Amino acid sequence: GGIPYLAFLASGFVAFSATNTATFEGMWSVYTRMVPQQTYEAILATPTRVDDIVLGELLWCSTKGLFSGTAILIVGAVESWTAVFALPILFLNGFCFAAPALIITAVARGYEFFTYYYTLAITPMFILSGVFYPTTALPEMMQGLIGCLPLTHAIAIIRPLVIGQPISDFWLHFSYLCVFGAVGMYIAVAMVRRRLII
Repeated sequence: GGIPYLAFLASGFVAFSATNTATFEGMWSVYTRMVPQQTYEAILATPTRVDDIVLGELLWCSTKGLFSGTAILIVGAVESWTAVFALPILFLNGFCFAAPALIITAVARGYEFFTYYYTLAITPMFILSGVFYPTTALPEMMQGLIGCLPLTHAIAIIRPLVIGQPISDFWLHFSYLCVFGAVGMYIAVAMVRRRLII
């Protein structure tokens, strides 16, 4: 679409960086606090509820995703001053991926379980959601399936902001991310509560 490939690729990596960091934090770090360290059991001895713990973890994972995406922006992905508006979307993107990570953590019986989720869900999403090439290059049926992935919607907002182009269908993409994050949070709270309160 007339965009230099390096700018196209870098703007995709900005979005994926937040995805990747939030996912890792939501699985390995949360599992460590939940199981080996039993930090949550100690927290639950206070007036804190499971909902508070999960929300705190989601916000922390999202913040780490924001830090990671911002680091990619700082090292040279920025093509336009409008990239500053990508920061809240990076946070929202992190939230969208932190919630499923917490769901996976709630059912995990060990660290090795996370490899399945990363291999079967995150890696294909990374390859297909438009980081490396426009999704319009794929067959129509595949485009429909990819349109259901949250990373596709995050990239659709973040890339134009980073390279200084208008965003098409902003409210569609933004609403999708908000709904995905909210549903994921609800399920994550239920699953973590089920695991912690027996």
